[in-house]
Amino acid sequence: MNEGEEDESMVGRMGESRIRFWFLLDGDRWVITSMLTVGLFIILIISGTVAPSSFRSVMSSTNQVGIAFQAFIASLVTGVTLVVTIGQLVLSQELGSLKTKRERMEGAVEFRHDVDSIFGTVGPPDPETFLRNLVQKSKERAETLEENLTDNSNNELREQVDEFVTALVKNANEVEDQLEDAEFGEFNLLRTAMNYNHSWKLYGALWLKSEYRDSLNDEEQRAFDELVDVLMIFGPLREHFKSLYFQWELVRLIRSILITAFPALAVAIATLLFLAPNSFPGVTFGVANIIWVVSASSAITIIPFFVLTSIVLRIATIAKRTSAIGPFILHESDRGDDLDLEVKN
Repeated sequence: MNEGEEDESMVGRMGESRIRFWFLLDGDRWVITSMLTVGLFIILIISGTVAPSSFRSVMSSTNQVGIAFQAFIASLVTGVTLVVTIGQLVLSQELGSLKTKRERMEGAVEFRHDVDSIFGTVGPPDPETFLRNLVQKSKERAETLEENLTDNSNNELREQVDEFVTALVKNANEVEDQLEDAEFGEFNLLRTAMNYNHSWKLYGALWLKSEYRDSLNDEEQRAFDELVDVLMIFGPLREHFKSLYFQWELVRLIRSILITAFPALAVAIATLLFLAPNSFPGVTFGVANIIWVVSASSAITIIPFFVLTSIVLRIATIAKRTSAIGPFILHESDRGDDLDLEVKN
């Protein structure tokens, strides 16, 4: 392996095309919603042009448009009510007794005390700076580990550690740069945390220490332990930020659906009540005007569903890619190539 070749960012580890990655994670959710809406509109226009001459007669004889928009209205009311209810149930978990709140506070303070041994202080208050300092500290301890092994007589161990540290430092530098512009509550902070392949780093440190324990003196083992301590804090911290982000995203989902539901419901009701087979006569760009109107009304009515789809796609992808915590590698793509695990087998 050539040093520094592997891309350990999330997009590199997912092995997805950048377009698919953008659609699932990176893209603005309103842009994704707009793309889905426009896509549906175009599909309906194309479908409507197959037999445009018979469209008005179909409306007159079967009232398919009225039946469709009746279903749209019922789905909108039911769906919005269901989403808001589920959201309220999830958010209600934030409610609790004074004892529960105090236990959560004690846990947060205890965590600050735990990181005191790493930072020498309780650490910065804002999440993005705290995360950046933690990544920086993991890099520093990895470099210290490499320095401590300079005089080790086991050439194989030194080569393995050199490869391991080089990959860790490269990944850490990229994450540090990305955290400069990250802001808590936005996806870019969680995305950056996901870019740090800490599970593989933690496994690698544990594996190296275990496989070469007979070649390590007390100082070298202590250097491994100090690196492991930092990486063990990163995992729960990322999961905590993920939980907070999911709560914020759920609130955003409820708010977005409520905002889009009102115009969607208004368009659906207006179409159902006022659209007649003889409405909007004429042709525009070779397509009957009635087809433009029905297609636009249908696309606008479906917008709340597309809002839900775009946000759930991101949440589901995040949940899948961060389903394990600690030195468990559930996805083959998360395995780095900076360690030769077959050497000692």
